[in-house]
Amino acid sequence: MINMAVISLKDIIKYLIKFFIGICAIIAIMKYSVGVKKNIEQSKVLKENSLIACLDTTIPGIQSMNNEEEKKEDNISIEPLKLALGLELEMLSSVIKQETKNENIVENVTENIAESKEKNEVIEKAKTGVKTEVQSSKVPNKYTTQYNGVKIKNETNYKLTKEILTPNIKVNSDKIVIFHTHSSESYTSSEKYKYKATGNFRTTDKNYSVIRVGRELEKQLKSYKYEVIHNETLHDYPSYTGSYSNSLKTVTKILKDNKNTDIVIDLHRDAIGDNTYAPTVKIGDEYAAQLMFVIGGNGSKTKHENWSQNLKFAVKIQEKANEMYPGLFKPIILRYASYNQQVAKAAVIIEVGATGNTLDQALASMKYLAKVMDEAL
Repeated sequence: MINMAVISLKDIIKYLIKFFIGICAIIAIMKYSVGVKKNIEQSKVLKENSLIACLDTTIPGIQSMNNEEEKKEDNISIEPLKLALGLELEMLSSVIKQETKNENIVENVTENIAESKEKNEVIEKAKTGVKTEVQSSKVPNKYTTQYNGVKIKNETNYKLTKEILTPNIKVNSDKIVIFHTHSSESYTSSEKYKYKATGNFRTTDKNYSVIRVGRELEKQLKSYKYEVIHNETLHDYPSYTGSYSNSLKTVTKILKDNKNTDIVIDLHRDAIGDNTYAPTVKIGDEYAAQLMFVIGGNGSKTKHENWSQNLKFAVKIQEKANEMYPGLFKPIILRYASYNQQVAKAAVIIEVGATGNTLDQALASMKYLAKVMDEAL
């Protein structure tokens, strides 16, 4: 514990003003006293004036001597006050410097404590070999294609051959980018995470939105020694329209500054807008929100001819997830829209739960996702 006496700057200024007024009053009184004294003595020296004037004319040096004496007489009363005021100002300057120094010390100590806390934080990693059980849901998990247990709901007319689906893809995993096109998506409030909604299951408070889920994934991946770039820009606020255009600018800039980055995750929450849908899987004794890959195709204005690379990456991760935590992922959805996934070899959308899930459940999912990714990569 550090005890420090911090002097209020406001109190110092008040003290200085009072001191200055006192000094001015003393100077005024002393000047008045000097004036009265001069008037009394004026009559005494009046007789001598004619003689002094005569001597001044005859001997010019005497006049300058007399003027110097008058200046000294005034300075005798003023100089000590100037000295005192100077000392007070010097003391005030010293106090202000000390206060600033104390504030810097407090700030540095706070930063060091926060940094130390972050370094010493124990990250709970996912356990393996535990029982998993998908919880019942009102929304059935439909699919059209299967590859080695990985289910895919193909909403395009693309023919998904074995060659397309085989996850024989190698990616550079030195850096992983996480961002959020729909940054203000949020969840059902829980006892631990209650928040003020900015819209329908939306909030600009990053501590309660899908951005908070991104922070958890970042923390978990870093615990496996991956370098993670997590961008927390709000791309869907104040206007939801143009979210993908906004996020494209962000991710393009990130990839320009981080060459040869393959893995780009756009973290979302399922858009179903009520609290009746909460896709959940029980892993051990913990309830986690189910995850879902959304893969974009080459059916929009934006050319995305290498969409199958993104799909291969999703199949690779989900194949490992089915092995470790069956039911963690819902079927992959393949659509025509590119969803900005033309930017990288392994660019994907991952939807974490839905509006009916709590933030607690969404955060729990991230440790299992990070574990799966580490095993698959």
